[in-house]
Amino acid sequence: MLIYVHYNDQRNGGTETMTHAKLLADLGGEISALLVASRALSAASAARFHPSVQPAAYQLAVAISAKGSAKAGQLAELLDMDKSAISRLAKSLCEYGLAQSSPDPVDKRSTIYSLTNEGRERLKASNTAKAGAFFGRLEGWSEDELAQFISLLRKFNRG
Repeated sequence: MLIYVHYNDQRNGGTETMTHAKLLADLGGEISALLVASRALSAASAARFHPSVQPAAYQLAVAISAKGSAKAGQLAELLDMDKSAISRLAKSLCEYGLAQSSPDPVDKRSTIYSLTNEGRERLKASNTAKAGAFFGRLEGWSEDELAQFISLLRKFNRG
């Protein structure tokens, strides 16, 4: 995926220097590269978690782990997914022995999902490998570089 940048700087009447435009185009390219690398890392983590589950099921397992246990509706909201998609993905996790479902003791119509011991162990191993790959990219960075990178990302993310 390539992000194309069209920029119209209103501060100086709609004109910009070529240097500024080039910097914005370069930024778009670097953001695209970051997104591609992130997706590839997530796909590899999902395959490491279990080779037969979809990457979205891996993300669901991460969400279940973060919550401890949760209803499909809570997970759908957390992941910004349709509740029926969550139910399908959770069913696949259960079929592979990575998650389990139980009726909600308060509302018997609802199902609560949690990870099994195997699911927790596989997720931990997958996350450890993912962290190693991610942090490996930062080897050799000074504390000042890391602090500056964090500061700039925070500024960018907050708009």
